[in-house]
This record gives sequence, C-alpha cells and structure tokens, in this order.
Amino acid sequence: MVKKNIAFELLVYTSREELERKDAELMEVAIEARKKAYSPYSNFEVGAAILLGNGEVVQGNNQENACYPAGLCAERVAIYYAAAKYPDVSIISIAISATSRNYVMDRPAAPCGNCRQSISEYEIKQQSPISIIMTGETGEVLKCHSVSDILPLAFNSTFLG
Repeated sequence: MVKKNIAFELLVYTSREELERKDAELMEVAIEARKKAYSPYSNFEVGAAILLGNGEVVQGNNQENACYPAGLCAERVAIYYAAAKYPDVSIISIAISATSRNYVMDRPAAPCGNCRQSISEYEIKQQSPISIIMTGETGEVLKCHSVSDILPLAFNSTFLG
C-alpha cells in the first residue's frame, strides 16, 4: 500500500477589498449577476462571472425550477454560455458570489460537484487552469488556482477509452 496526500494552495482574503483589481472587478460582475438570479424555491442566489482569454466577461446566475433537477447552477449557466458564444476562447477565471434572502451569507459557497465537474471539462479541454474566486455576501473571499484543486480526482475522457 502507498499512502498519498492531496494538498493545494488556497488563498484566503479577509474581504473583497484585498483582491487584486481584476479579481475584484470580476467579482462585482458576479454580484450583479447574483442579484438577477431566479431562486423562488431555495431563496439562495448565486451569480457567476467568467473572464475569457479575449478579455470578454460573461455572467450567469442560478435558474431554479419547480421540478428541482431541471434547474441549473450559476456556474454552469455562465460556463455553457461562454462556450456557446466563444467556443475557441479559453476561460481564465470564474468569480462566484452567493447569498440568501433568508439569512446573511457570511462565508463563500464553493461550486457544487456538478459545477466542479463541468468546469473541469473545460479546464482539460483548454489545457490550462481556471482560477476560482468565491465569496458570500460578507466575510472571507477564497481563491484557488485551478478547479483540480477542489476536485482532485475528477472523472475525465481518459476513462472512456
């Protein structure tokens, strides 16, 4: 038996004011997107903004449905929109902002497993990392260099033969 440790670097900022300008600007777009989320069932609003290699920024927000599995998370709305509109342009980073209409979201919400897998697909496709910046309504901001940091054993096309 071999024991292996999986570790990654996570940057923790005490507030959005500590972010580099480009990351802070991207987060502002994610917050703008969050405010337009359609979340009548969970009251949990999420916005995402994606910076593309051509300098364009696209946004998405969660879209709920009374038939819960039919809804879609903000991260996937944004990443699929980016891929549809700019299919050959790499994704540099994604900013994610989450809040609730029921309570103050005082910590970042990381992407769900489906979103991590979807981001991973595009990271593998473009053969370069996608940084992820996450915040709640208040509190710390987290940043990781790559989705592989938070999804280290991702399923990918090599398993399909």
